[in-house]
Amino acid sequence: MRIVTDFERFEPEWEGGSSVYARTFAEFRRALRNADVAVVNCNVNLVLRLCAYFLVFPWRRKPIVAVDLVLRSPYSWSARLATRVKAFLLGRVDHFIHYFRNLDGYTRYYGITPERSSYVGFKPNLRYRYEPRPDQADGEYVLCFGRSQRDYDTFFAAMDRLPYPAVLPRPDFATLREHHSRFTRPLDRLPANVRLLDDDGSQEAMIRAIEGAKVVALPILSATLAASGISIYLNAMLLRKAVVISAGPGVSDVLTDEAVIVPPEDPALLADGIRKLWEDDIFRRSVAEKGRIYAERLGGEPELRRRIREALVKWQHSRAGG
Repeated sequence: MRIVTDFERFEPEWEGGSSVYARTFAEFRRALRNADVAVVNCNVNLVLRLCAYFLVFPWRRKPIVAVDLVLRSPYSWSARLATRVKAFLLGRVDHFIHYFRNLDGYTRYYGITPERSSYVGFKPNLRYRYEPRPDQADGEYVLCFGRSQRDYDTFFAAMDRLPYPAVLPRPDFATLREHHSRFTRPLDRLPANVRLLDDDGSQEAMIRAIEGAKVVALPILSATLAASGISIYLNAMLLRKAVVISAGPGVSDVLTDEAVIVPPEDPALLADGIRKLWEDDIFRRSVAEKGRIYAERLGGEPELRRRIREALVKWQHSRAGG
């Protein structure tokens, strides 16, 4: 199997296969002449363009495998129309590889079913890039951060019920809107126990924020269809922090006791989860240790690429058998 992919650092040769790197649609189109499969990583537009291209030129068609395709719930009539067009084009994708198991939303809106899909575990992005301190001490605050599908309003309502200090990076509202997060409170009306951190967007700033946390809270909107917050919760686990997070794809379908999982958009239950982790030292450290073991077991980028190669080979074999 010879693939063309936009995965950087994908092995050029492995047992039973090889790859060539491409970034743009034009590069994919040229490289596919001598390839068997197009493997596209987290690029909806590129997948859609390839599907449309093969629809117009069916004699040039090669199988498409889409990895980590992040799709949204339709929020308006125009979005619903766009969703129908996307669903039609995505019907021409041969296989999907996801970092979550619950495909109910993808099936409902986009026709992406478990039969056309594989699950692989993601990885903490800090793995092999930063070595957590083995004597990592408890931090001083509840940390809430992230930009995709975050529910900051529920976090603020939860912190209104709690006496503990909390922080979040100073928000970039344009980016939050772009990624469909909810943050409607004015900055001068945040809970009295919530303060803002300066954030330059660097890996170092993220590490400092996580290391200073006693609890990491990740409220996610209920309309989320795909794994949201997965890289952040895995980084927090790797740094030995206890996580409380909203149920949803990539969370309640993947985790068990590695985090405290609460219903989405429920301030009272989010507050209860934060309180339990903050006040019960034994419980908090138990959750943090289970999370650390889980994050370390997933490995880093090399292990993720290996899991993706294995999913590709398994799909190829099932396709050949069919």
